[in-house]
Amino acid sequence: MNILEEIVANKRDEVAAFKTARPMGELESAARRRGRAPDFVAALHSVPMGLIAEVKRRSPSAGPIREPFDAKTIAMAYENAGAQAVSVLMDRKFFGGGEDDFRDVRSAVALPLLYKEFIVDEWQIWHAASLGASAALLIAAVLDDARLRDFVELCREARIEPLVEVHDEREMTRVAALPVRCIGVNNRDLKTFRISLETTIRLKPLAPKECTVVSESGIRSAGDVARLKAEGVHAVLVGESLLRQGAIEKAVKDLMTL
Repeated sequence: MNILEEIVANKRDEVAAFKTARPMGELESAARRRGRAPDFVAALHSVPMGLIAEVKRRSPSAGPIREPFDAKTIAMAYENAGAQAVSVLMDRKFFGGGEDDFRDVRSAVALPLLYKEFIVDEWQIWHAASLGASAALLIAAVLDDARLRDFVELCREARIEPLVEVHDEREMTRVAALPVRCIGVNNRDLKTFRISLETTIRLKPLAPKECTVVSESGIRSAGDVARLKAEGVHAVLVGESLLRQGAIEKAVKDLMTL
């Protein structure tokens, strides 16, 4: 079993317990009472190159990333530095995230928030909407065509943007056939955790022209950002390289100097 399969297997068990504790109907009602969250795609296009800055405590490959860790302080630094959106990790076992971090970030900033999770069940989409997410990550590698299409439609019903993540040509072809506005290309192979920006550069031409393309993982310098922008990428998702810097605001500004 590779790390992705292990995470997904654990997630199915985790969500089953969550559904017992908090019925989906309760989340749906809470989501429908909320006002519409800030527009995720519009925010990314408000500048020449959008930044989704990530709140992430740890990862299976890197271990703890920043200590001490305060989700509110980090999110406010991102907003002050000019980020267009904030991504919040929801997986607790492997990434140390969860609902508490999401609520802390939501209370601290006005930016669109991405519910970054391994979504395997409708419950998670309504959970995202109930928390005030503007977007939710859908990973093509863990969803078959029928589930992926259903989840895209459910995101629309829940008034959140599906950011559909791909890793290779086959997944991009699958996702390009769906009515999506935003595609993320993960430069990290979720089976081996190897990283290469060439993944985005190779897959970007296969995305529908009208789609917003986000490059994810392995972006460490202003040179990386400039290279991706030159290839027509619209936004980058960056966490670890920012979180490892002492002064986060300066790190964001240095990274996004085009």
